[in-house]
Amino acid sequence: MSVTASWVMLFFAGLFEIAWAIGLKQSNGLTRLWPTVFTLVALAASMILLALSVRTLPIGTAYAVWTGIGATGAALIGIVWFKEPATAARIVCLALIATGIIGLKLVKA
Repeated sequence: MSVTASWVMLFFAGLFEIAWAIGLKQSNGLTRLWPTVFTLVALAASMILLALSVRTLPIGTAYAVWTGIGATGAALIGIVWFKEPATAARIVCLALIATGIIGLKLVKA
């Protein structure tokens, strides 16, 4: 598998990580059936894509990017969808995470 394909898979793994994190919130602690099913499917997809991407990418880089995408995406959705606070400190911290993700991508595998 090419490095480019691995980065694409890792990006989608990160998107699925966002999906399962939001699904976890919607499932009310895994007590609601369909949000729980959604959460488990998204979690499996995220893990499978991460596993495939680390065949080519270094685990440290891939894991950091995967968690960074998930953390940033979940926090942004929390701010927009769940009306969580959008303080200056939170925005700066999210920007730092995004900068780290971009930096890891630029130094490549």
